[in-house]
Amino acid sequence: MHESTLLLIEIGALLLGLSVLGRVANRFGFSAIPLYLLVGLALGDGGLLPIHAGEDFLEIGSELGVILLLLMLGLEYTAPELVASLKQARTAGLLDLVMNAAPGAILAFLLGWGPLAALALAGATWISSSGVIAKVLRDLRRLSNRETPVILSVLVIEDLAMAFYLPVLSALVIGAGVVAGATALVIAVVVVIVILFAALRHGRKISSAFSSTHSESLLLGVLGLTMLVAGLAQQVNVSAAVGAFLVGIAISGQVAERAEEVLSPLRDLFAAIFFVFFGLSTDPAEILPLLPIAALLAVVTMATKVFSGYRGAAMAGIGTLGRWRTGFALVPRGEFSIVIASLAVSAGVEPRLAPLVAAYVLITVIAGPLLARVPDAGWFRRRVAPTPTAPQTAASGG
Repeated sequence: MHESTLLLIEIGALLLGLSVLGRVANRFGFSAIPLYLLVGLALGDGGLLPIHAGEDFLEIGSELGVILLLLMLGLEYTAPELVASLKQARTAGLLDLVMNAAPGAILAFLLGWGPLAALALAGATWISSSGVIAKVLRDLRRLSNRETPVILSVLVIEDLAMAFYLPVLSALVIGAGVVAGATALVIAVVVVIVILFAALRHGRKISSAFSSTHSESLLLGVLGLTMLVAGLAQQVNVSAAVGAFLVGIAISGQVAERAEEVLSPLRDLFAAIFFVFFGLSTDPAEILPLLPIAALLAVVTMATKVFSGYRGAAMAGIGTLGRWRTGFALVPRGEFSIVIASLAVSAGVEPRLAPLVAAYVLITVIAGPLLARVPDAGWFRRRVAPTPTAPQTAASGG
């Protein structure tokens, strides 16, 4: 069979299968990410049905998936929102960093993987999945809840921190050394400050370069600008994903809203391919020996994420149930964890990092949406926020 014919057959069958899995996930109210990862594991070397002709297509698609994920994430925020979040939730963000990055770093050292693997695993356990969490909040109709701004503030701080973390990690894992890492950090800081300044002062002018009423030109323009900036960012050792994120921040108003609409189908397509490719590049046989470690790490970091989220909500004056909803909502890890692991493994840091993170993400993405429903259960509400027995007793609900 001709290779191009085989490519069409393999990719067509894959997309049809992903469509079915997406409907199944939506039907039962959980994220499709673990299902996409499992498909990738089944199609990779050592899997049930190894894919051949479509692997190069999936690799390129996965790179586009990361760029689109971060672009769409940036479109959800404006520069003023980022600045406000940093001011309002900086203490909660610092607690989130310390509590959730430390377990990953400690585990890497205990396994003897070295400081670079520790830095990568710390990032993988620290950053929550904005995409999964946003879907959970929509599904549970909590977007208007009092605790939701706290959740979003923590996510904004994490996402912005990635703009500094990823360039440094990139420089270090390719062996560029401490000086290059420091240079990358300086460049990242300058780039972020310049773009935030431009977005704050000239956001309307930047957005006015695109037409919100013409879908085709808007799609081509925003996607073209994003890929151009992502490529230039990568050229100066700043992550392409970070470049895409900053483009999203710089676009605001009606143009950003319309761009989200026209780019969402592309994001969904290539994000699915990204998760499939990550599973594809991971040998299932390597996951099984690391599954107990991944489960232990997941249990520890789910607990630390709940604690840091609870305390962050308490600092914001949210009631008891709202604090628990905040902590449980922040549990899932996803796209950033996989981006970090992919970056480290592709540079040859520690090959076991990929299967460990794959298993870890699977566990947290499955457990997260389930745990998010716990505070709404009657038995939980009665236990943590019992109904007052006397009129003078103050309620402590969220």
